[in-house]
Amino acid sequence: MTELTRDVVIIGAGAAGTTAANELKKAGLSVVVLEARDRVGGRLWTDVIDGAMLEIGGQWVSPDQDALKETIAELGLETFSRYREGDSVYVGPDGTLHRFTGEMFPVSPETEKVIAEITERLDAMVDEIDPDRPWEHPNAAEWDSITWDAWLRAQTDDDEAVRNLAFATGSAMLTKPTHAFSLLQSLLMAASAGSYSNLVDADFILDKRVVGGLQQVPILLAERLGDDVLLGHAVRTLEWSEDGVVAHADGDLHVNARYAILAHAPVLYDRISFVPALPRRQHQLHQHLSMGFVIKVHAVYDRPFWREQGLSGTAFSPYELSHEAYDNTNHGDERGTLVGFVSDQNADDLFTLSAEERKERILESLSHYYGPEAKNPVVYYESDWGSEEWTRGAYAASFDMGGLHRYGADLRAAVGPIHFACSDMAGAGYQHVDGAIRMGRFAAANVLEAARR
Repeated sequence: MTELTRDVVIIGAGAAGTTAANELKKAGLSVVVLEARDRVGGRLWTDVIDGAMLEIGGQWVSPDQDALKETIAELGLETFSRYREGDSVYVGPDGTLHRFTGEMFPVSPETEKVIAEITERLDAMVDEIDPDRPWEHPNAAEWDSITWDAWLRAQTDDDEAVRNLAFATGSAMLTKPTHAFSLLQSLLMAASAGSYSNLVDADFILDKRVVGGLQQVPILLAERLGDDVLLGHAVRTLEWSEDGVVAHADGDLHVNARYAILAHAPVLYDRISFVPALPRRQHQLHQHLSMGFVIKVHAVYDRPFWREQGLSGTAFSPYELSHEAYDNTNHGDERGTLVGFVSDQNADDLFTLSAEERKERILESLSHYYGPEAKNPVVYYESDWGSEEWTRGAYAASFDMGGLHRYGADLRAAVGPIHFACSDMAGAGYQHVDGAIRMGRFAAANVLEAARR
């Protein structure tokens, strides 16, 4: 048996956990970070697959993500812009491919007008939302009781407009069917990016990448902690009282601490046996949160052939199996990489097929955007976070119908000496690494305040 004593035990070595640990250590508190996986990073994972460097997890940096940008700069990392020269492509309801430039999809003038009007309406609603406290809006209960799909269809009977408006927060971000979450949850997703217009603007939300991969952020933060990061130590039991905590982890490790920070997805809280049990409010809250589901598809080619056609690589269609795809070529790489996404029900359906059938269907969908050459990558890989024991979905947890206004205020609230931090509970930067860093700082500040008291 190994027994450690620290001021704070942090469970999870992703961006939130490593950020919190560094903040606390700088303030003079002793820490240890326990990670169930055999690697640092959580939902950030940069790996080499068949000779190709792939961003298996999160990867993009947008202009509004100040906490992430500060951390990247402070760590001495470099960024590069996503390739976006040339035309984007859109596949319409009849399967016809359209080339276009700018933000608006090449739809009929009538549909374009509807999309513009509803986007303006949504921006006005989002402008009233505080992303840190969406449940405080006067209409929160009402907006949390109607599904995102139902609200959109109440605005217009133009199905193409609805599909194009819906998928930004549905398939693309929350990765759930649009009838499975509320208007309020969708507005929070948009408010976390500053506006609905920002969220649907790929040139904004998917602006830059980190040279060498975004996983370097938690890796470098963990390096500063040295031996205070322990991998392969899943916490199975957390005893707690007003006097502190005892974390019992794999490897017969026991950590005595004054405080604990749970820095992992809330869908994993039930993997820990709390002694005594958490209060009933937390039990109810956690049952109303669930992960979405998305397959992130990486296809590497001997060259970025789509650029020869004058294409940027940016592709959208609410009618395609892969509802969006982008040029994801690595910095300085002569090869070309496309990344596509298949989410919610479509992802479920694909996993009823064999791996070869699944690959064939996905590449067929990509070929509708880029032509037959897309069917022949030299490297092909599917990021399947739903099968990850310590993740269980992607990209992050969101509330079911009615859950956000009912339980949102309790999401970040400490329980005795136990504090919580992850991107799933962020306001600004919700679901993103920026939000994880913000929540890591938030939890650390709360622990320091409690320690001073």
